[in-house]
Amino acid sequence: MHEKSPLLTAEKRERIGTRYAKRDRAIGRLPAVVYGHGRDPLAITLDAKSTLTQIHKGEKVFRLDFPGHKEADEMQMVLLKEVQFDYLGTNIVHADFARVDLNERVRTHVHITFLGEAKGLKTAGNMLMHPVTELEIECRVVDLPDHVEVNIADLDLGDMISASQVKLPMPDMKLITDPNAVVAQVVLAGVSKAAEEETVAAEGATEPEVLTAKKPAEGEEAAKGAAPAAKGGAAPAKGAAPAAKGAAPAAGAKPAAGGDKKK
Repeated sequence: MHEKSPLLTAEKRERIGTRYAKRDRAIGRLPAVVYGHGRDPLAITLDAKSTLTQIHKGEKVFRLDFPGHKEADEMQMVLLKEVQFDYLGTNIVHADFARVDLNERVRTHVHITFLGEAKGLKTAGNMLMHPVTELEIECRVVDLPDHVEVNIADLDLGDMISASQVKLPMPDMKLITDPNAVVAQVVLAGVSKAAEEETVAAEGATEPEVLTAKKPAEGEEAAKGAAPAAKGGAAPAKGAAPAAKGAAPAAGAKPAAGGDKKK
């Protein structure tokens, strides 16, 4: 693995920031960072053309070369952990590498390569579905495979291969991906489309709750409904005052103080 791993020529970045990274990319360099193993992260630049060629080929483990410099990461084995794309999602603009040892166990994603042609595809109207294109596994760096092969020649209509059925290249490799994940399945195209339409229809049948709308407080709806009634009943009460004022006094009652006196 050490001898076969591609060699990346690296230069240390003296200035860090979006403006300087943009300048590096303009002259054909790829900004990157190396971290891990309890050491400080190191900002570097790589030759963009050669590095991206290796990445697009599926390479994940590399050796770093710092010509003319005495860096601690000289000939360090590194594992590609993440790449960042531009706003269009087409071009790689940054890469993250983790320092590793050859016998260290790491988690990484490996591409799935299908072998053969499913016999179920010989019937018109059948199609092959493969929602999972990569498997996440745990293995030693020295055993890291370029891809995992899956033979689909015996797949007929309705047959399926799950992640747990995929044979990993080495017995000590561990599958991290959900073992029930569908790797390959032969289905009838019409059935697949109908199921998709049913799912969309079911999702559209239920109107989602508008979370931004303010919900009335408890009792607020009842208060709103009672308000008109209260206003409507106030008018008779207002008109009742004169009637009460002009009402005849009860028998034997004394006239109210300050009342009109006969002259």
